[in-house]
Amino acid sequence: MILTILDVAIAGLLLGGIYALIAVGLSMQYGVARVLNIAHGEFMMLGAFITWSLFTVFGISPLASLAISGPAVFVVGFILYRTLFTRLRNMSATPAAFEGSSMLACFGLLFIIQNVAILIWGAGMKGYSYLAVPLNIGGAVFAANRLITLGFALVICIVFYLFLARTRLGKAIRAAAQDHTTAGLMGVNIDHVLALCFGFGALMAGLGGTLISMSYQIQPTMGLEYTMIALIVIVLGGLGSIPGSFIGGLLLGLVGSIVTFIEPGLSLVAYYVIFMLLLLAKPTGILGR
Repeated sequence: MILTILDVAIAGLLLGGIYALIAVGLSMQYGVARVLNIAHGEFMMLGAFITWSLFTVFGISPLASLAISGPAVFVVGFILYRTLFTRLRNMSATPAAFEGSSMLACFGLLFIIQNVAILIWGAGMKGYSYLAVPLNIGGAVFAANRLITLGFALVICIVFYLFLARTRLGKAIRAAAQDHTTAGLMGVNIDHVLALCFGFGALMAGLGGTLISMSYQIQPTMGLEYTMIALIVIVLGGLGSIPGSFIGGLLLGLVGSIVTFIEPGLSLVAYYVIFMLLLLAKPTGILGR
C-alpha cells in the first residue's frame, strides 16, 4: 500500500513539474502581456521537435538542447509580439478589444505552426530513448529521464521566479503587470517589456517541450491538449500568479496521477471538472487576487 501511494505521488509530481513549467509561461503571456495564447502548446511542440532533431540528427544531448530550443522559441515569440500583437494592441480601442482580437490571432497561429511542423517533420509520432534506465526509490521504480525532467522543471521554475522577484527587469515586468500606463510613465518601455513577457512565455513552453520529449512520444498536433491543461493550471493557481501556476501545476499533476491510477481514461475529464468547479466556486484561484 505504501509503495502504491509513493508510486502515485511521484508520478503525479513528474507530471505536475511539466504542467507547472508550461503554465508559468502562459501565465506570463496572459497575466502581463494580456494575450490569451491558444497557440501556447504549439511553442512547446516546437521545442520538443527542435530537441528531437538535434538529438537524432546531430547527436546533441536533450539536456544540452535546453540552451538551444528555449532561446530559439523565445526569439519566435518575441518577434511575433513586436510585429503582430503590438500592432493589434495599438489598433484596439480598449484592452478588452485587444484580448479578443489577439485570441483570434492565436487561433490562426495554432494552425499555421501545426501545419508548418507537419511539412517539416511529418504527421507521425516521433520519439527517442535517453537515460531510460530504471531507478528504485523506496521500492518504486521510475525511469531516470523522468526524474531528471522533474528536477529540471522545478529548477527552471524557481530560477524564473527569482529572476522576476530580484532583478531590475523583473521589477519592470511586475510593474507592467499591475498597470501598463503607470509603468510607462515611470520610464518602463512597455512595448519592449510586453514583448519580452510573451517571449519568456514561449521560452518556458519551449523548455517544457524539450523535457517532455525526453519521456514521451511527440507529434505536431500535441500542443492543444497541453494548452488546455495550462489554462486549467493558471485558473487553479490564480490568473497572473507565477507561484500560483507552480503550485497549481503540481496539484493538477497529483490529481491526474490519482485519477489515472483509478481509471486511466478519465484523467482529462477530471481536469475539466476541476476547471468548471473552480470557475463556479473560486474563480480567483489559490493565489489570485
